Amino acid sequence: MDNTTILIIAIAIFGFIALGTKTVAQGTVAVATYFARYRRTLGPGLHFITPFFENIFRRISIQNQSFEMEFTAITQDQASVDFKTMLVYKVTNDNEETIKKAAFSFVNEKSFMQTLIRSIEGSIRSFVATKKQNEVLALREEIVLAVKGHLDEQLSVWGYHIVDLQINDIVFDEAIMRSMSQVVASNNLRIAAENEGQAHLITKTKAAEADRITSILKSEGTAIMQENLGNKMIEIKEKMDKVGMNFSMLTVANWMDTLKFVAEKGEGNMIMFDGSAEGLDRTMKQMQAMSVNQK
Repeated sequence: MDNTTILIIAIAIFGFIALGTKTVAQGTVAVATYFARYRRTLGPGLHFITPFFENIFRRISIQNQSFEMEFTAITQDQASVDFKTMLVYKVTNDNEETIKKAAFSFVNEKSFMQTLIRSIEGSIRSFVATKKQNEVLALREEIVLAVKGHLDEQLSVWGYHIVDLQINDIVFDEAIMRSMSQVVASNNLRIAAENEGQAHLITKTKAAEADRITSILKSEGTAIMQENLGNKMIEIKEKMDKVGMNFSMLTVANWMDTLKFVAEKGEGNMIMFDGSAEGLDRTMKQMQAMSVNQK
């Protein structure tokens, strides 16, 4: 065998090896087919397949994958709602049967993504169609749970499952947003007015209660003062009777002191007193009668 033949054979062997050597990246698996039928699953690393007979049908990532999507849904009361969502999904596991489902359920990756997107949109639209516009904003978590519950079972048939579904934004059209803002503002004004009315009522109630207590205290204080004054007058009269003094003299002295006080503090005002004998006698009798009543 000459050198040329040996060289040809060596080139053919190296070419055969090169054609059959395949590398699978970390985080992925490769599905190999033999005459277009499934043969085996290749994990990460260097592998050798039979050239011309065995082929790599598809490489499948076993890592988390994500995509964002935007679409519009209609509520029960015909309000248009724009959703912005993000889905995180992955192959359920790297078991052979699971990988076969992921590889052969769809013709290609594009077909799988189209089906997945339409399924998510359909699930959210179906849920939103049963709710009114004023309920949707408060049901973000319920929407996520409903969609995940519906899709998880379907995706498991395809070898995938949902890791996370996030609804990042829920936006109504401008007219609806304005009307909702007006409703919120009206409710806030109504609540503020109710609170102000209750505060005013409480203030008035507290003030009335304070006035009532003050009036009671004043009445009780006046009664106590009058009682103490009466008792003091009785005590003075008894002492004057013991020493033989006429109590009416005290009355006259008090009356004269009153006239003096009025004259000093009157600031120019004129007050008329009956200074006649009859008037003095009448005044004395009135003051004595008051003393008797005090007793």
